[in-house]
Amino acid sequence: MGYPEDALAADEELLLHRHPHWKMLVLPTVTFIVATAVAGFAAGLAQDRLDGTTRAVVLVLVLLVWLGIVGWRCVAPFVSWQSTHFIVTDRRVLIRQGVLTHTGIDIPLGRISNVQFRHGLIDRMMRTGTLVIASAADDPLEFDDIPDVQRVHSLLYHQVFDAMQLDRDDVPDGPGNSPDDGTPRRGWR
Repeated sequence: MGYPEDALAADEELLLHRHPHWKMLVLPTVTFIVATAVAGFAAGLAQDRLDGTTRAVVLVLVLLVWLGIVGWRCVAPFVSWQSTHFIVTDRRVLIRQGVLTHTGIDIPLGRISNVQFRHGLIDRMMRTGTLVIASAADDPLEFDDIPDVQRVHSLLYHQVFDAMQLDRDDVPDGPGNSPDDGTPRRGWR
């Protein structure tokens, strides 16, 4: 079993596993292409116009600057994207992120009181957006760049609604659980 299945309980069912939308990788990709082109141009100039030790030093400096830019602006965002997980199961919503320092949030479906999404024109064209989950006692949590945010919103809404229905169906009929007209009502507490 791979991640995230090994993080789930024995009888917990994985419904959705997503990384942030690929749009997070557009700027690192453009940075990689531009940095590589500039480094190649600089190395070509050094190769043609410099001799001996000076050429070697300039080529090493170009390589070091290229490695620094690529590591900082390309590799780090990719690793961050790859290590961020948005997971929905039949019991909870899990968010995990980090490589060296891991952070995580678990929100039981029964505690979710509201699920919203928002996305602008560009986000709608890319089928992404921000998912807002409000739990019973906490401030709303916002998760940016969720791929296919409308589908995730719908899935969460249905899971929360189904969990609420199951809770209501478990309440026995009896005193205090009937309306005034004498007919039994289910699920009212």
